Amino acid sequence: MNLAVIGSGGREHAICYKLKQSPKIQKLICIPGNAGTEKIAENIYEDILNFDALYQIIKKQKIDIVVVGPEQPLVEGLVNYLNKKKIRVFGPNKFSSQLEGSKAFMKNLCKKNNIPTANFGVFNNFNDASSFIKKNGVPIVVKADGLAAGKGVSICNSTEEALKDVKEILDGKFKSSNKVVLEEFLEGEELSYFSVVDENSYHFFGSAQDHKRVGEGDTGPNTGGMGAYSPAPLLTNKLEDKIKKKIIEPTLKAMKDLGHPYTGFLYAGLMIKKEEPYLIEYNVRMGDPECQVLMMRLKTDLLEIIDCATKNKLNNLKIKWNKKSCITIVLCSKGYPYKYIKDSEIKNLFNISADENNQIFHAGTYLKNNKTYSNGGRVLNITSSSESLIEARNKSLVNISKINWSDGFFRKDIGWKTIDNT
Repeated sequence: MNLAVIGSGGREHAICYKLKQSPKIQKLICIPGNAGTEKIAENIYEDILNFDALYQIIKKQKIDIVVVGPEQPLVEGLVNYLNKKKIRVFGPNKFSSQLEGSKAFMKNLCKKNNIPTANFGVFNNFNDASSFIKKNGVPIVVKADGLAAGKGVSICNSTEEALKDVKEILDGKFKSSNKVVLEEFLEGEELSYFSVVDENSYHFFGSAQDHKRVGEGDTGPNTGGMGAYSPAPLLTNKLEDKIKKKIIEPTLKAMKDLGHPYTGFLYAGLMIKKEEPYLIEYNVRMGDPECQVLMMRLKTDLLEIIDCATKNKLNNLKIKWNKKSCITIVLCSKGYPYKYIKDSEIKNLFNISADENNQIFHAGTYLKNNKTYSNGGRVLNITSSSESLIEARNKSLVNISKINWSDGFFRKDIGWKTIDNT
């Protein structure tokens, strides 16, 4: 089969890495890809929001299935566009993608279907938002309604800070948002819970915990993710039953009732408080960097999973995982998540041996004259698996030490809560 993966991040490199292992793969292309995907797939440069141009590539390359990696083309309706052209595509349609594309849509769906989530309000008026903040007090979570590349959420510890963030969002800080969602701050531990879904059924697709804050000890501003590990020790059988019955299944039923059965990867960002799950957010694709650790642990052929999902035959499939712990540490460009260094050469990547327990997944990179350069804030994902989480982390740290890149930085403490408690 011929497959196309849309996107250029670490998530897409990890998906290509896993697809490449399938004996059923004949051709694998990545649009536009990065320096890492270039080694295992054919990179074809194109704007992923130019649907007509994407279709021309897909047709010319005789692609059987398209896998959409990032959220933006999903929210903009790429699945609808390709479905009309009779192209098989893995991912949710435009309506279903509102689960991530509009936090107000997601929160209202929770309210209507009794899905546990933080108390909230949705506002497009500063005075109403201000009254809500003063009534509910701080800390309070301020969210841009639409997509904001992982930078639209802030936890505010003072009323002044919350009002400032609300005003910025309502004044158009993020092009996708003219509304703000305010919600109570839930104290607890975060858990990422993944499912793969077709119109008839769904399967658990792994658990992970990630680190959003830029600084060690989970301090500083939020980022797109500084590292992740899997499986999440937090996830017990009892907790998983609650997540399925209270959150995943009511969501999938609600989407079906709305006439838009959900399909694709569904990523639930949860807060676990006193052994009870609360939905913080939905993502309508694999997480990044969570995808990297999940692809290292997945034993079942990813192409087979995607093939079954696009034929609504997931219930025929059993998905298997290896038992090892896996961790990924994100190597970022200095300055991230603010203005960061670009076009900086990264040396010595060939010093790290790639095998089933050690991989470097590229995110913000490109190749030029056989040299690797940075062009993003999050640049490389140094990923290792081992019998224990601390062994996996130590492997990743050793691998990072072999890379010669003075313009990069990373967190040495990914997985610290779990490692410190074992």
